[in-house]
Amino acid sequence: MHKQGIGGFKYYVGIDSLAQIARREDRVCVLNILGGESSDVTPVGHAYSGGNVVFGTSPGRSGQVLETPLGDIPVYNDVREGLAAGHRFDCGVVYLPPSGARDGVAELIRVNPELKKIFIVTEKLSVHDSREIRALGQQNGIDIFGGNSLGVADAHHQVRIGGALGGDAPGEALKPGSVAIFSNSGNFTTTIATYLRMSGWGTTTLISSGKDVYIQYGAPEFAHALGNDPRSKAAVLYVEPGGYYERDAAFTKPVVACVVGRWKSRLTRAVGHAGAMAGGDDDAAAKERWFMAKFGVSGVFSPEDPVVSKRGAVVTNIAHIPAALGAVMAQNGVQPDFAPESNLALKAWFGSNAGLSLPADLDLPLVEAAQPYGAQIARMNRQIGVVLPRQSMKDASGASQMDPKTQVTNLHGMPMLEAARLPMEANLMLPLLREPGGANDRALVNAAVAAGVNLHGRPELAAAQAAREAGNAPNVVLAAAASLVGPRRAESTRRIVRRLTDRFAEAGLTSALDTGFDHGCVAADAELAALLTGPEPDARAEALLAALRARGARSVFLDHLAGLPGHPTRDGVMACLCLSLAWGPLLRKRIARLTAECLPWWLDLFAVLLGAAVPADRHGAESFCGVGNADLAASRTLGEIGCLALLGSEPGPGDLFVFETLVGLLLSNGPGTISAQGVKGAVSADGPENPERVQINKAMIGFLTHCGFAHGGNGFEGIAFLIEQFSDSGLADPGDPGHGVDLAALAARTAAEFARYKADRKSAGSLDIRKIPGVNHPVFKDKPVNHDPREVWLHDLLTERAETNAFHAYYRELVRALFEAGVSRTVYCVNIDAVIAALLLKMLWRPFREGALSSGALESAAFTIFLFARMLGCAAEADDHLNRGRDMDTRSPASQCRFVA
Repeated sequence: MHKQGIGGFKYYVGIDSLAQIARREDRVCVLNILGGESSDVTPVGHAYSGGNVVFGTSPGRSGQVLETPLGDIPVYNDVREGLAAGHRFDCGVVYLPPSGARDGVAELIRVNPELKKIFIVTEKLSVHDSREIRALGQQNGIDIFGGNSLGVADAHHQVRIGGALGGDAPGEALKPGSVAIFSNSGNFTTTIATYLRMSGWGTTTLISSGKDVYIQYGAPEFAHALGNDPRSKAAVLYVEPGGYYERDAAFTKPVVACVVGRWKSRLTRAVGHAGAMAGGDDDAAAKERWFMAKFGVSGVFSPEDPVVSKRGAVVTNIAHIPAALGAVMAQNGVQPDFAPESNLALKAWFGSNAGLSLPADLDLPLVEAAQPYGAQIARMNRQIGVVLPRQSMKDASGASQMDPKTQVTNLHGMPMLEAARLPMEANLMLPLLREPGGANDRALVNAAVAAGVNLHGRPELAAAQAAREAGNAPNVVLAAAASLVGPRRAESTRRIVRRLTDRFAEAGLTSALDTGFDHGCVAADAELAALLTGPEPDARAEALLAALRARGARSVFLDHLAGLPGHPTRDGVMACLCLSLAWGPLLRKRIARLTAECLPWWLDLFAVLLGAAVPADRHGAESFCGVGNADLAASRTLGEIGCLALLGSEPGPGDLFVFETLVGLLLSNGPGTISAQGVKGAVSADGPENPERVQINKAMIGFLTHCGFAHGGNGFEGIAFLIEQFSDSGLADPGDPGHGVDLAALAARTAAEFARYKADRKSAGSLDIRKIPGVNHPVFKDKPVNHDPREVWLHDLLTERAETNAFHAYYRELVRALFEAGVSRTVYCVNIDAVIAALLLKMLWRPFREGALSSGALESAAFTIFLFARMLGCAAEADDHLNRGRDMDTRSPASQCRFVA
């Protein structure tokens, strides 16, 4: 039998006024007090409420305590044990999982006759259990709130029960005033209170009703208690679809109803928090109509159309609640509770325009943040460079990603098709600085690499040459040289960059190109000065400085070095040069300090790898591949140096374009490639969380050892195929529009030969049919005519430049001829590998035809250009892993490994 309540309800309601919901004298027992959520929020609410939790339960943990700012809360196995220990309470809070919530409510009611209220935080209670909980409450005269509730709070009483209303600092969020809040959303309950406070309205009682299918304390009960609370002059309701609670509520005081969830009417099933089925007459639109009828208004309030009455207003955006409330209360002659604390306009505490020049109306001014956030932001603003959280990087990357539809990879947001338009020096900066840099940056990079590429008389060249003469592939040759560019080589430059960064950050340098910078602001540092300068001239330093002057490169750090007594050291010049490159990205928090410290090491390593690709007899005391050292350092670009290293001689017309286009295309193919896995595994095994153990040359060796003739050297397959097809064609210059070769006829002959070959293999019962290199792609197929978007892009680029490539044009004829010969049921695409082979062979065709290059040299060239490009892209993966990866995080768990017999 139901107990009789108050207020004329057909069911039991023991609460007559909002002031009775959360009182200072209430005493609380918390079920599952040591659970994850309760252990976080209960101590805050307990302290805010003056110590209202008397004990908690957690089966098997009797004798433990929950620490709070007001002392420890004892924990018992069950409620009866707590009562037996002498504790008394009238409110229960349920943090149990859905399967245990009903039994928890039953336990509270069965053993404690003093119980008056229960607050259920548990979400996703079954309707069956909710009905039984309702029956238990009704039969025993107990008011129940929830489920899926964040509890209740009262700003006047300074009490919070059963949840997290007011967040971690309820005393700040919940300011006493005259507005009650009843919200289906727990988090928005606090948000609305904060919005009101900003506009001058404080709160009385706040109720997170929850939004499971069954709401125990609904809008009718709230309306009754609101009417009997003299403190509350108005209320705000946050309403979601589902249920008829609001329709039956009889409000006697002004109300602003925020109704949300119109989009849910387009769904066909229940959606989590709303707990409502689409298509019913209790959706958001229906609830808007209910409230419009209650308030006597004809539409929804907005700042442009402020529709209100003395009884209330309907809004659909929580940001409009304060304005709507102000308008409603003005009609009732009621002023705000206190002066507005602020407004809802966006007030940025910190920001970065990332180098962009924004219009004034978009460039938000920064304001001083409230404490303690202001002090935290001040510390963060003094931080140089980004600090990334450590995480497992197995099969993951923060540097590269591939679009699975287009198969186009991007590196730090730059698609490889766009990278193919950049010079090689820009594609060196992109992986490490996360941006391609400007003209001054490129001058610095070109000078640094050019000054180190001639390895005459150096052990790196001897190691590479020994590996080459032993018959090793190009990747092994470069790995032999890389092994000598170890961490001891980089100790000095890393230390210089580290100390320079500290000194110039303290001095407030905002741009590495600030010619008006006062160097007197830089604190004296004897140890730094000893690293930057020496007593005797350093020939390599002087040569590099001369090259930088010749290129017109500028740098505040180099200016500082020039002003110091003594002679600049080579390490000092490299460190200043590299910090000039890194300073902007550091200040914009695009890169980490570790990246800047390692940058001189990376540039030295790239120079060595480029140089080691060239046989020893092309390195001379005064020249590299026939180009004088001074000319090389003072005027040659990285692309030109790469061409020299690849061809062994000066590049011809158009060669530089082909070379740099290939470098950009091959820069990265995503984190899943074998080469990227190699570099990431090497870094992971080194322990990236300890920067002193960093060995980036070993990371490069990891990439190099994971390359091979199938991954890296596979471009030769396309070249070999093209050589075979054009061997008797008489082609002299594949770039000549009048080359004289009938490409359609040549393609038709190839297609006919392949059709016969395929038929012969099938008639012989063989399933092993070789494929034509560069034709077809598993992603781009099954349309009548198929295209690889990367090949289309490159074709358009060649057309735009009015460039002819007979090999590429032949491939386009070939896929059509294969279809016409019946080899394929659709027109295959020409894939990106075919384009790479066509571009590279065009560059090498003349020396090959003239006998200056053997087929083995062509294979080596195809392999080497891949290595030149991918070493840059793999540097991005190594740097990313060093700054965010964990030790050994690329290994596979034993449970995922298989034994194959």
